Amino acid sequence: MYRGRTLSLSFPPFTPWVKRIIIACALIFLAEEVLGAVAPASRLFLIHFFGLVPVFVVHGMLWQLVSYSFLHAGLMHLLVNMLTLWMFGSQQEQDWGSKQFLEFYLFSVIGSALVTILVAYSPLPGVTPGTATIGASGGIYGLLIAFGMLYGDREVFMFPLPFMMKAKYMVAIIIFVVIVATFEPSQGGIANFAHLGGLLFGFIYIKFLPRQGLLYGLSEHYFRLRNEYYRGKRRRAARKFEVYMRQHGDVPGRFDEYGNYIPPDDKQDGKSKSGWVN
Repeated sequence: MYRGRTLSLSFPPFTPWVKRIIIACALIFLAEEVLGAVAPASRLFLIHFFGLVPVFVVHGMLWQLVSYSFLHAGLMHLLVNMLTLWMFGSQQEQDWGSKQFLEFYLFSVIGSALVTILVAYSPLPGVTPGTATIGASGGIYGLLIAFGMLYGDREVFMFPLPFMMKAKYMVAIIIFVVIVATFEPSQGGIANFAHLGGLLFGFIYIKFLPRQGLLYGLSEHYFRLRNEYYRGKRRRAARKFEVYMRQHGDVPGRFDEYGNYIPPDDKQDGKSKSGWVN
């Protein structure tokens, strides 16, 4: 990055969930390779059991919506995805915190899977629901578009090319390439729709979901509904209390909008009436 006029090159830190995802993907890839060497049929079983196969997902194998992102087709596939996760995901985990970062990553991974399943059952040529899709690219592309939207003016060193580029332009080029490649069957077929799905859901998360994250927004909505429910109960109890007081000849106080009792100001026997507040 640039610091004033000084070019500073540094590696991002390995933040907690970035490190865990990289380690998990590396270990699973190692297991894939060992199984492939010992028993090739078992590697095929692994891909079809944990990869994203739309026809299996709609018949109940829902774990594939996440598990496919931990499998990779080759060493370069793994290295590119993990390097991108490290370079761009670490910054976002530092700024968002580990909880929201993981939420965003899984949101992009699952969203990418849903787009892939939808496309697999569409009438587009060359796509079938029996095709397996593997790789963390859906989550990675979600991170990329988020980085472009949040840090658009930050300059990124385009290694190994010897120049800098603003993040928003880099992401725009990537989106263009993905869209073009998506409709080129020779360039990856249905797997490219996973990339497009990651971009789409990453954009939705940043643009339309609460700034503090989806779970935070849902919890806020839950507590707001819960508090409204209890305020309603208190208002109903207040109305019943007023009716009871009038039936027994007493002068009730009044209640505020939250159902809290406000005692009357008049005095009896030289003493002020004491009220209660719930």
